[in-house]
Formats: sequence, C-alpha cells, structure tokens
Amino acid sequence: MKVEQIYTGCLAQGAYYISSNGEAAIIDPLRETQPYLDKAAQDNVKVKYIFETHFHADFVSGHVDLAQKTGAAIVFGPGADTVYDSVSAVDNQVFAVGDVKIKVLHTPGHTLESVTYLLLDEQGKEYAIFTGDTLFIGDVGRPDLAVKSSLTEKDLAGLLYDSLHEKIMPLPEEVLVYPAHGAGSACGKNMSKETFDTLGNQKRTNYALQSELKKEDFIKELLSGLASPPQYFSENVRINKEGYESMDQVLKTGMVSLKVDEFENLANATGALILDTRNQQVFKEGFIPNSIFIGIDGGFAPWVGVLIKDLKQPILLIADEGREEEIITRLARVGYDNTIGFLKGGIESWLEAGKEVDMITSITPEELEDRLNGNAVDVLIDARKPSEYEAEHVDGAFNFPLDFVNENMSQLDRSKEYHIHCAGGYRSMILSSILKSRGFQKLVDVKKGFKGIKETNISTTEYVCPSTLK
Repeated sequence: MKVEQIYTGCLAQGAYYISSNGEAAIIDPLRETQPYLDKAAQDNVKVKYIFETHFHADFVSGHVDLAQKTGAAIVFGPGADTVYDSVSAVDNQVFAVGDVKIKVLHTPGHTLESVTYLLLDEQGKEYAIFTGDTLFIGDVGRPDLAVKSSLTEKDLAGLLYDSLHEKIMPLPEEVLVYPAHGAGSACGKNMSKETFDTLGNQKRTNYALQSELKKEDFIKELLSGLASPPQYFSENVRINKEGYESMDQVLKTGMVSLKVDEFENLANATGALILDTRNQQVFKEGFIPNSIFIGIDGGFAPWVGVLIKDLKQPILLIADEGREEEIITRLARVGYDNTIGFLKGGIESWLEAGKEVDMITSITPEELEDRLNGNAVDVLIDARKPSEYEAEHVDGAFNFPLDFVNENMSQLDRSKEYHIHCAGGYRSMILSSILKSRGFQKLVDVKKGFKGIKETNISTTEYVCPSTLK
C-alpha cells in the first residue's frame, strides 16, 4: 500500500494518491491531471476510483478530466447530484482498491453530501481518514457554504457536531487524519500549518473534538467570527457539479503568444481584463494603463477569485517569460478558464513599441514617517483584513480591506490623496492598481507594509472604529 499527500501551497490544498496491487485511487484531485497520471504510470497501476469528499467551493477539481483520461469512476457522498456520470455512495459503502479498502463515512455539516473516507489496510486495520473539509488539523469546516432553504447555518453546525462525535471520534487514536486544506484556506478559521496528524492528538488539541464540549457551545463557537465567503465559491461549486471544459483546451486557448498590436487589438475587441502577474515592485515602475496587478508569487488564485467577479471574463496576461502556462493553470484551478493570450516579450515589448505606460508612486516606511510628521498625508488606508487592523494599526489609518474593494468603492473620494499599505506590500499594490484603473490618480503605495512601518517610530494603536474614509 502506498499513500501520498500531494499538497499545493497556493491553495493550501491536499490531494491524495493511494495505490495497492495494481490499482489506485485519487482523492480530491486538482484541475491539472498530469501529476496523477504520472504517478500511476510510474507505479504501473490503473486509476480505479476518483473520490470526492464534497463539492469543493474554493477550487475546481480535476475529477471530470481525470475520469475521461483513465476510465475511473467518480465517487461522491450520499445525495450528490451531478450532470456527468458519477456514483453517489451510501453510508458505510466499501470500495476495494487492490488489497486495501476505502469505506464511506457520511459526515454532513460542512455540506450535506460531505463524506470522510476511511482507509483500511491489507489486514483490514483502520489506517487513515481523508476528511475533506469536515475535520482540519486544529479546526473544522465552516457550515455556511451550502445552506439550503430548509437548513440554517446553525442546523449544519449541529450536523457537523454529530458527524464528528458519531463517525470520527470513535475511531482508533492512531488513525492518521488527512484533511483537504491547511492554514491559508478560507474553508476554516484557525487551521494549523501542519497538513496531517493522528486522530488521538487532534482529540487532545483540537477545540472541536473535546469530549466535554456541548453541542450548543460547539455551534456557538463555530458560527462566531465567520467572514463572508469569497464570491467565487458558489461558482466553483456549480462547476464541480456540472463539469467544465478540458484543461487541455483551456491551455490551448490561453497559450497564444500575441505581438503588441495583436494584444492591443484583441483587448479592445473583447473588452478583456489585462492581468499583470509580475512582482509588485516591478509592476509599479511601468504597466499598461487600466491593467490590474495580482502577482503570481503571492496568494494569486484566491485573490483572483475574490476580486474578478465574472469567471467568464476574457483575460489577457502580462507575465514573466516562461511562466505563462503556470499562470493559466492556476487561474483554471479556481474556474477562470477564459485566458485568451499573453503579450509576447512581456512589458519590454510594449515599451519598445513606444506604447503608453502608467506608474504608481511608491515610498518607504521611513518616507511615510516623514510625511506623517509633516502632516503631508491626506488619508492613510490600511488594506488588511479587519482582524489584522483591529490587532494593531497606524494611528488615524482607515481600514479599507482589499477583500471588499468592489463593495466599498463608493466610500472613496477621487479628490483625496491616498497613501496605501497592507501587511507586506502585495495587497496594497493590488488595491492601488484597481483604484488606478477606476480613475484614482492620487495614490502612494507604502513598501514593506505594516511590517516595515513597525520598524519606524510611527505611532500605532488598537482598534478605534472610523466613521468614514472621505
């Protein structure tokens, strides 16, 4: 028996490869299928099953493409309804993979169809559980992503409590826990950076698995402090239910190298979003007017999902040479399949053609300190999350979270000059680029963000609620 976790850091997502005696199963695969095909070929095994723990909201799974390429059956939990062929398993149903068995434990709560897969080794011993978003390391899944008209978040939280206490906690303490996500995912609140653990250790350290925790207290704790789910989550659930265009075709459509005039004409003809994925400090020095910065070396895919409302929006890329396929793949992982090309030669070719560029002023934290001391800062915007802002922020700074820029744009005044910072400089540049594209011209980005500010003598304070940004 071979069990391998395939962890993808940018989505904080764990997929799993299990093989035994000529057969293999994949649990919660990502969109690109080649890594799983390569593993199966290397081990000379046939992929027999593709197990899905639930309809994922934060990424598009590779189950449909993988099934087409391998002939494997797609297995979901009870009540899962798909447009494509799939098996809706029943509670306690057992699937054989070589000499091992995988047992379905129906564990509703995160979603109604959520299941935990229990792996039984060659001797029938309970070896590991693949918990999806039911149980994380240090946390459990949020119950607000699949609320039906007849069920509330409270109802789902109650179902999750029952699932944990009746299906998971009675298992042997030495059983390994393999979740679908780790720290950084929006599918939970306080997940650990660790990507697996023993059930026994989780029963000792995970607040949600404490035997003395009453159901009503569990529900109250689970529902407290939940931020609104990103807007793309519901679309990813729909895509995972209905299917999608093959990844091969998405890459073929997106990997089109465009000369400057071709790029410009296609942008004008299609209304495509120009997405610049370079480093933020390179971007600020010169970019195509009205383009949006979301750097590939940050939390790229989740921020795309939060900020680009239309998943069908045509996208044209500005990228560092050689990274185009990576970017198209990472876009497709969260359902953005409509990349239609990239600028050949990158921004350098645009400059060589004598085309117009825009810029964003950027200053150091020390320069910000001088400006604050000289009363030369009109408005200081903190683009971090409310929880970060509440923990500590610059005196007089206004919290304008990047997460909600589209909803809160009316709070801003184009006549004001905005100095913008975040934690380290990535989010502030995204926000600056968005504001630039919407006609704000008086923008100053603060390098190194709050981390750099803390190294100066700029005064900081705990939370004081501002009344307005204007």
